[in-house]
Amino acid sequence: MSSWFKRIKQGIQTSTSEKKEAPDGLWHKCPSCKKTVTVKDLKNHFYVCDKCNYHNRIDSAEYFEILFDNNQFEELFSNIYPKDFLGFKDLKPYGARLVEAQKKSGLKDAMRVGVGKVFGNDLVVSCMDFAFIGGSMGSVVGEKIARSIDYCIAHKMPLMIISKSGGARMMESAFSLMQMAKTSAKLTQLADAKLPFISLATDPTTGGVTASFAMLGDLNISEPKALIGFAGPRIIKETIKKDLPEGFQSAEFLLEHGFLDLIIDRKEMKAKLAQLLELFKN
Repeated sequence: MSSWFKRIKQGIQTSTSEKKEAPDGLWHKCPSCKKTVTVKDLKNHFYVCDKCNYHNRIDSAEYFEILFDNNQFEELFSNIYPKDFLGFKDLKPYGARLVEAQKKSGLKDAMRVGVGKVFGNDLVVSCMDFAFIGGSMGSVVGEKIARSIDYCIAHKMPLMIISKSGGARMMESAFSLMQMAKTSAKLTQLADAKLPFISLATDPTTGGVTASFAMLGDLNISEPKALIGFAGPRIIKETIKKDLPEGFQSAEFLLEHGFLDLIIDRKEMKAKLAQLLELFKN
């Protein structure tokens, strides 16, 4: 056999025991700047790119770990499940879609509620999960927010809602739309009890969520470059018959035009949140 096919010199000098692998063998490529890092490094940077500061989408488990002291919290209202009231069917029955979403995401619905401490300050956090049917707002989301508010009033605690949603859940029709009025009315009760409500809009916050509780905070805050809006740009352009400003649904644009109070980097979120809670106390 020709030497062309033979390895003349040992090419790989590293023994198997010396090889270093990424945790779980997973890598992450930044959607913005394309930098590749290990999932462990990404987690250590709060799921934010250390090169371009792109904020990757995360769900309730990650937010609870970032915000609550030592990731210690009690989950509230975990016994509430969605139901197909209308027997709705599009490409598949809504009931089957719910089972599939629960199996795929490991969640019961698009919101989880936790109560714990943020640098020693009590806080109830209602956090939406985009992994469950696009974080859509159905009856369970509205009911969990309502019960969170009742819990806050009973225990004299502030409330934070983290929004991440495509809007109202069309498969629940009017039941979903009712949650806009329901959550807004319940937040009035929280205000009457003189308890603070901090609304954190993350990427994306759209539709009926934006048109209700997401914009009703005593403080409306956001993460950098989050998409926040009601309808899509094409729908708005066709409705008002005008060209739209560049980036008009970005957090930065909304801050500049008075719709947001603060934009807070996720790496600083816990410290700033604790500072705000102390200010509310005083």
